[in-house]
Parts: sequence; structure tokens; C-alpha cells
Amino acid sequence: MSLPLFRETARPEWIDYNGHLSEAYYVLVFGFATDELMERTGLDAAYRERTCCSLYTAESHVRYLREVLEGSQLAVHTRVLGAAGKKARFTHEMYVVEGPRAEPDPVATIELLMLHVDQGAGRDVPFPPEIRERLAALAEEPPGWAGRSIGPVVTGPGAR
Repeated sequence: MSLPLFRETARPEWIDYNGHLSEAYYVLVFGFATDELMERTGLDAAYRERTCCSLYTAESHVRYLREVLEGSQLAVHTRVLGAAGKKARFTHEMYVVEGPRAEPDPVATIELLMLHVDQGAGRDVPFPPEIRERLAALAEEPPGWAGRSIGPVVTGPGAR
């Protein structure tokens, strides 16, 4: 099973005082793409109701690479990087595919570490085998930017 692109349009109410997509809305679109991943892999509403389990974000790293203007047609490509025990790791890459400043390179990326949480117990629990296997079957190599951290701030002469 391959994951389809998630699609969304940059709405007027998402545009900030600088005339481009506000940072929170990049994350909102990525959240919608995560919801789509959950639907496609069996972690849907029926699963949540039946098991009281869901995915919770434990850590994320967002890169804002280019401006997104109002009306831009966005596509998000999702990669599952792995799932084991109670954890899953995946990435989303956002592209402008139509509209102002459409281009082939990502405008933003996010890397996510997710926990499988039993909401009734209030703690993380292992994935059921069928969900873990479904996620593992989708696993891809990470993109080159994944796994990086924010570097130190350089001060003094020559700092940019």
C-alpha cells in the first residue's frame, strides 16, 4: 500500500500580516496529513472507539523552507520511517503544486515521533501486531534532512 498525497488549499484566514501562511497553519496542514495516515493504516475513528488508543505526538521538528501564499494548492507527501513497540516515526513534505510560486521543491517539512497511547489508561502501549505490521510494510528510507537537529547559535565576529 502506498500513501496518497494529502491535498489542501492555503485559506485566506491562514495568511498572516506578512502576506504568507502563518507558521501554525503549516503545522495544521501537517496534522491533517497525519490524520489521513491514521485513516489509511487502520488507526481510524473505529479503531480509536474500539481500543481507546490513538497516536500522540511526542516530538516534532518543523522546517519552514519557503513562503506559501494565499490560494496555493498544497500537496503533502508522507513517509513512514518505521514502527516498533509503542513508537512510530514518519515525515511529511509539503509542496505548492498550483498557484503562486508553485515549484518542485518542498516548502516545509516535519519529522514526527509518535506514541501509541491508551487514552483510558493514560499511558503509551505497544501497537497491536496488525497495526505494527501495516506500518512496517510502509517503511521507507528517511529523506536526507530527517534526523537532524537545530545547531548552536554562533555569536561573535563572522556570525551571520
